[in-house]
Amino acid sequence: MKKLLFVLLLAVTGFSACKKDSSSDNYDATAQAAADDAKIQAYLKTNNLTATKDPSGVYYQVVTAGTGAYPTSTSTVNVNYKGTLLNGTVFDSGSLTNQSLSGLIAGWQYGIPHINTGGRIILYIPSTLGYKNQAQGSIPANSVLIFTIDLLGFK
Repeated sequence: MKKLLFVLLLAVTGFSACKKDSSSDNYDATAQAAADDAKIQAYLKTNNLTATKDPSGVYYQVVTAGTGAYPTSTSTVNVNYKGTLLNGTVFDSGSLTNQSLSGLIAGWQYGIPHINTGGRIILYIPSTLGYKNQAQGSIPANSVLIFTIDLLGFK
């Protein structure tokens, strides 16, 4: 009898481990992008801010333009940054040195090329160009991200 229960327990455990994550199955990137866009527009309006929408869906506000050439999505960048959620919660801040822009979230790849060395930009990144429907540490799934980025230099 114990042997039968053990085998049954193994079978149930095996089948439950194979269960798909229903949140991934129901994820609709197009619908999420539309919801995020509405959240960003509401945030900008509520806070009386003006930002430009990039064709990718990232909104950006150039605070300081900087000088010289513009980085590309394949540039290696040196930046200081602060990341917050729409509710003002700071989830990260720091510096990146010699970081390949192509290795960062898509929102940075689309946004940073809008400033030059010495420039400061604020990016309003829809979740579809951030961490999508995956939570990352203190960042909930489907979160719009706001980054203030100082571009110190690039190669």
